[in-house]
Amino acid sequence: MRRPQVDDSKEEKLYFIAIIPPAPIYEVALEQKEYFKTHYNSKASLNSPPHITLHMPFKWKEREEDELRDQLLHFSRNTPAVPVKLENFSSFPPRVIFINVVLSQELDNLQKSLHRFCKRVLNLFNANYKELPFHPHVTLAFRDLKKPNYQRAWEEFQQKNFEAEFVADKMALLKHDGRVWKVYEEFKLQEAVA
Repeated sequence: MRRPQVDDSKEEKLYFIAIIPPAPIYEVALEQKEYFKTHYNSKASLNSPPHITLHMPFKWKEREEDELRDQLLHFSRNTPAVPVKLENFSSFPPRVIFINVVLSQELDNLQKSLHRFCKRVLNLFNANYKELPFHPHVTLAFRDLKKPNYQRAWEEFQQKNFEAEFVADKMALLKHDGRVWKVYEEFKLQEAVA
């Protein structure tokens, strides 16, 4: 008699790795997301905290979370904190509007080294990521922003100024709970040597 097959996919959860901006930038970005919900009927971005994605969502077995956390802790202990500069708004037509993040060499290095680490050590391969260059941003509205609302919103936001800077001294592992993304754990990055 054959044993019934166990469906491993039920044990897998979705995770991604990001930088969560500190207060008060976090609150300002959250207010902007709320603004899009109220004025442009776009609320999908509220399913996650304001963030800059470093590694797109991936599946991982929930029972192996300790290994994932241990490996990310190891990575973070050997990775310097990076300066982050937010500057104005930009968009990916026809649905996405975001706070633009200036791509510095330090931020680019962090993202590339995290990707190499995730491939080599965690064996993560997100095939559709290969064609996309790293374009750091903080999403304010995306998939549920209707095209007519996108046009109106972009007319409003392309003229607005926004500037903020912070040192990203930690990265976050976010986990999907079946409804929304929540910060599961944060990993401290090393202080940059002046």
